[in-house]
Parts: sequence; C-alpha cells; structure tokens
Amino acid sequence: MYESKFKSDVNDELFRAVLSLENEEECYRFFEDLMTIKELQSIAQRWQVARMLDEKKTYGEIETATKASAATISRVNKCLQYGASGYTCVLKKFKEKETGNEK
Repeated sequence: MYESKFKSDVNDELFRAVLSLENEEECYRFFEDLMTIKELQSIAQRWQVARMLDEKKTYGEIETATKASAATISRVNKCLQYGASGYTCVLKKFKEKETGNEK
C-alpha cells in the first residue's frame, strides 16, 4: 500500500472531489473554479512533457513543442524515474485505452 508524504484529510477530500467528476465538462468547471488559468496551464504542460518523455522525445523536441523550460522537463523526468509512479500509472492507462486493451 502506497503512503504519500502529502497525505492529509484535506487532500483526501480534494481527491475524492476529483474522483467524483464524471466527464470533461465537469472537470473543466471544477478546475476552472479551483485554479488560476496559469496553474492549470502549468499542470497541463507537465502532463504533455511526461507523455513526450514517455515517447522518448528529446529535451529539445519537448522544449520546442511545449515551451517548457529545461528545469520543468528535468523535474518531470525525475518524477518519471524516481517519483511515486503517478505519471507511470496514468501513462499506462492511456496506452491501454489507445490500444483498446483497457482493463
């Protein structure tokens, strides 16, 4: 069982709120209220970087496509290599969905 260093009752409640969202429109509405545009753009950029790193793109290719800094790319890469496996888990689910091998 994974135990996050960020675990708290407040975070548990936030994650339950996210898990209650049923479609993209609900996600847009919730995250638009929850975050600033810049915060959402930063998170979306990190996700795009993670996907591109998983596709074995170079830092240069990623910088050009996402406008992410080398520091951001490096941080995401460190999470992919040594983090809590969150990116890896979701990337695997995306690949399974794309190939029709959903579980």
